[in-house]
Amino acid sequence: MKSLQQSFSVRYQYNVYFTEDLFNTNNTTLVDTLDNSIGPGKLLFVIDQGVIDHHPQLLSKIAEYQRKYAHQITLAGVPLCIPGGELCKNDYGHVETVMDAINDRGIDRHSYVAAIGGGSILDVVGFAAAISHRGIRLIRIPTTVLSQNDSGVGVKNGVNAFGKKNFIGSFAPPVAVINDKNFLHTLDIRDWRSGIAEGIKVGLIKDEAFYNFIEESVEQLNHRDMKVMDYLIYKCADLHLKHIASGDAFEMGSSRPLDFGHWSAHKLEQLTGYEIRHGEAVAIGMALDSVYSCLEDRLTKSQLMQILELMRSLEFELYHPCLGNPELIEGLREFQEHLGGQLTITLLQKIGTGIEVHHMDTQKVLKSVKLLKDFHNNKTLDL
Repeated sequence: MKSLQQSFSVRYQYNVYFTEDLFNTNNTTLVDTLDNSIGPGKLLFVIDQGVIDHHPQLLSKIAEYQRKYAHQITLAGVPLCIPGGELCKNDYGHVETVMDAINDRGIDRHSYVAAIGGGSILDVVGFAAAISHRGIRLIRIPTTVLSQNDSGVGVKNGVNAFGKKNFIGSFAPPVAVINDKNFLHTLDIRDWRSGIAEGIKVGLIKDEAFYNFIEESVEQLNHRDMKVMDYLIYKCADLHLKHIASGDAFEMGSSRPLDFGHWSAHKLEQLTGYEIRHGEAVAIGMALDSVYSCLEDRLTKSQLMQILELMRSLEFELYHPCLGNPELIEGLREFQEHLGGQLTITLLQKIGTGIEVHHMDTQKVLKSVKLLKDFHNNKTLDL
């Protein structure tokens, strides 16, 4: 028998920048990220329509910015605007719209696609860029708390299919992520709050001191204190990037520790027809798995109450009627199927320390749902 064997590695590197007023002509963050070795960088901007609605001067500012730096930037026509929100990920037609623009406007592998919007737009545009010409350079410009501190700084993208979250997608690191705090000022309160859930998540599973910071900053966060939010986003993004660098960035194994609370959150989003935001679903999912962790004698009741009270003080709803849907348990199978291998769920050993388990007791899950409903209705928890 003859055989040939090859082994190689690919090094990925990208920067996450934190800035303000990105398209101010005195701000060089964007042009500094471009490779101008063969001429001005050619950019196709794809923008969330909701961002345009809240920032009506954005298109003219981009045009003015390009004129200032014409020797470094060429625009591939006017920016393409597509609808945002989770529902855009349910329509593969938006991926095709972006690919049509990539084709029609001559975007090649030395060009750039720059996506401006929330996590859903970044996912859709990122996937279109990843599969066009086998990969076009992507610049992410997240505009929500959740995309600036979590989804937008990662290496994943994708769209929903077959009633399942992110069934179609790829791992494709961007060439840069640029967080502009100015976009946060116009966020709906639900979108402001949703991103805080991901901060609580990484604090709970990785960093007790960060969790304590969030707990001590409830009043400021509820009053939209930008200085506190700046730190929350920076720290959360930092923890996220360190996790990516620490091992299984492309999820070749069965473990997704950063998805604490997500097995039920993904299913809950689908069961509600994406009526609730991703961060809102994650808050409920974390509450559910925290109760379960307590029933498993991993988390103490006092720690559990501390977690639930924190999320309630940030005005998260911790129960939704769809938690009682029999299909909720299907979320466990779908979560395992998404990665393959054995089921791997992150629970809490204590605040700041996650632990992976490979089995979830269905009856305990259902009991956790009931306890969470009781807490929602009566503000007490009788374990």
